[in-house]
Amino acid sequence: MPETVLLKLGGSVLTRKEREGEIREEILAQISREIAVRKNQALLIIHGAGSCGHPEARKYGLADGLSPGNLEGVQVTHQAVSRLNAGLVASLRRQGCEAVGIHPFQAAYAENGRLVSMETRQIREMIVRTMVPVLHGDVVMDGVRGVTIVSGDQLVVYLARALGIRRIGLATDVPGVLDGDRVIPEITPGSAGSLSIGASSHTDVTGGMEGKVRELLDLARYGTSSAIFHADRIGDFLDGRPHGGTVVRGG
Repeated sequence: MPETVLLKLGGSVLTRKEREGEIREEILAQISREIAVRKNQALLIIHGAGSCGHPEARKYGLADGLSPGNLEGVQVTHQAVSRLNAGLVASLRRQGCEAVGIHPFQAAYAENGRLVSMETRQIREMIVRTMVPVLHGDVVMDGVRGVTIVSGDQLVVYLARALGIRRIGLATDVPGVLDGDRVIPEITPGSAGSLSIGASSHTDVTGGMEGKVRELLDLARYGTSSAIFHADRIGDFLDGRPHGGTVVRGG
């Protein structure tokens, strides 16, 4: 079996963040073609919510927990991001990729905003059987807050460690982590504190680029590097070629 690659697709790539709930169907098709032509690649996909989930989570305040006034927001938010998941899975399958959607709401558990457990045996078995699991950031039950939002980036770290995945790439709408207008080629735990990383300009309840780097630094401390690059370079990343982005590694 080939080495498994974990590919995370940013919500800002798949949706128009300035237009609530609008999926960029042409981008889904383009990415699906890039993936489908590499049929021998063992792959796990995670995607963000973009405008299919972030606005709903913000409206109902789900990142802060559950209250009598926001209970309906659990289903509303989950349904919004599930629609994006279904669209991506359908696009992949049209290209001949055996993609199957998995919803963290039904498999994950958090405590005080952090993912602490998730059933992964079925994900491992799907990959072995040449399926492509497609997960997403989601609202999940939380033992302290009632509910919380677990980002796709949290899932990247958790699943990479749980499944022993060593090749990790995050495709975004920018060419890498930027310091001003310059791509930072490498970030380590030692260098991160001196960087000025811009926040997302759109509604994002999961921390934007700064939150992304924070999650990946946690992974780097355990010896696993990851890459952040523009979505146009997905093919380069999957083929092991230079992608022009940022590598987050221990050091």
